[in-house]
Amino acid sequence: MASRLACCIVLASGGYPGKYEKGKLITGIEGAEKMEDVIVFHAGTSVNNNQLITNGGRVLGVTAISDDLQSALNKAYAAVKLIHFDGLHYRTDIGQQSLKPRT
Repeated sequence: MASRLACCIVLASGGYPGKYEKGKLITGIEGAEKMEDVIVFHAGTSVNNNQLITNGGRVLGVTAISDDLQSALNKAYAAVKLIHFDGLHYRTDIGQQSLKPRT
């Protein structure tokens, strides 16, 4: 079996790691999960009135798997763009150090 690489982008609540609000409606996860080799891990989520809402600082981990790191990163960030909640933020430098040539 060929080696594959994975990356995980954490979607956090606005204000995290400081003070943040809970109870923000989360949408778009279904679309992200339909992408091939993408898995969305729940961390700070809850269900209220049959709706998925934020319930923590680190809300979701969007993980993608591919044959190379750049492809995994591209896929993970494409999935992230499908997910929405008020105050959502994430780092855009994930994996970038690993893509640099080693000297």
